[in-house]
Amino acid sequence: MQIKDVLVAPGNGAFFYDDQAAIRSGAVQDGFLYVGEPITPGFVFIRHPASSLSIGLVLSDDSVVWGDMMGVQYSGAGGRDSLFDADQIWDLTSRVVAPRLLDVDASRYLEACAQVFEPHEHKRLPLAVEYGVSQALLRAVAQLRRKTMAEVICAEFNLRLPTRRVPIYCQSGDAREINVDKMILKAVDVLPHGLINSRQKFGVGGRSFMEFVKWVAARTREIGGSEYKPVLHFDVYGWIGQEIGLEPQRIADFICKVADTVPGFMINIESPADFGSTQAQIENYAKIVSIVDSRGSSARIVVDERCNTLDDIRLFAEARAAHLVQIKTPDVGSLADTARAVLLCKENKVGAYVGGSCTETDLSAQASVHISVATQADMMLAKPGMGVDEAFSIVGNEQNRLLAMLNRRRVQNEMLDNERGV
Repeated sequence: MQIKDVLVAPGNGAFFYDDQAAIRSGAVQDGFLYVGEPITPGFVFIRHPASSLSIGLVLSDDSVVWGDMMGVQYSGAGGRDSLFDADQIWDLTSRVVAPRLLDVDASRYLEACAQVFEPHEHKRLPLAVEYGVSQALLRAVAQLRRKTMAEVICAEFNLRLPTRRVPIYCQSGDAREINVDKMILKAVDVLPHGLINSRQKFGVGGRSFMEFVKWVAARTREIGGSEYKPVLHFDVYGWIGQEIGLEPQRIADFICKVADTVPGFMINIESPADFGSTQAQIENYAKIVSIVDSRGSSARIVVDERCNTLDDIRLFAEARAAHLVQIKTPDVGSLADTARAVLLCKENKVGAYVGGSCTETDLSAQASVHISVATQADMMLAKPGMGVDEAFSIVGNEQNRLLAMLNRRRVQNEMLDNERGV
């Protein structure tokens, strides 16, 4: 199947791009803005409205399939690609990517991705480009085969049709208390994120954070009842290390103390510290994981920063430098690599969390659901945006529709097998 033409359209991400270094350094919020000078290269302000670019593939029957390109909220931090520049990405897509797309057989997903994502001028294409184009190519193959995107991934990676629902994780943004209530009322599987991204939110010695953890647990019991047992997942953006130091023993002690304050709950602590490089992150996270495991704690360590690409994920998984790896889809690049990352984590008996960013779009979120379900990830992020209702609806409804279609397909396959006497 040939691609006849390539369309590019401007778009909006569902949240904002933020300068993490400036926020960590104490930038003060004024309403929804941050006051002060940016630190991370590429940022003109500390907070930029998130932009995106849609890429449309015009197929031989004149139908059009789309994918969306964008960066993540904290672009340029923790080894990530720099701030998404829509003009530069548009130019590169038009000059380099579009001609490659016109030459591929769009019916062969992995081969098409490999061909289109060849290096340009000895450099890898921007990961945002890989991400958006791989979504569009996956939709193209699904449309040609009259299958779901999940079924295409299962066929490409020789996986069985999935039956299990993937737990959904919601993030609160700054409206923590209100959004926690929403999550509990909607019986979200994993909550609340918490956005603990500043000294004020973490508190001296972590006291503010500890009080928030206890409040979330108490509120969950109060509203959700005794049978509702979500996983409590908190993203602390490196603030444990920032506040109490970068000694793995002390960090592990603090994490175990947090878990001990809320017995009966499994606790995920994401990004407890940033050790400055991928290798240092691997070595020190492996020590933290080992200490936490030796204590028999209910806490799990989740890695995000310094673990971006498929190669990074492989290093963390093989070193068991986390209990759970966030596979941050725009940072991984091609959705094919997201699928590979989940399978790699499973192979190494490490949890796979298909994440992403609040800056994404409805299209990228829906495509991520198909990868998560096809590979049977351990959990997936409700996205886009920093609210609860919209993201939970987009991801949850897409998963439910997908599972209904897969169940029908399974019944059809069983009937055919019976007719053939298989």
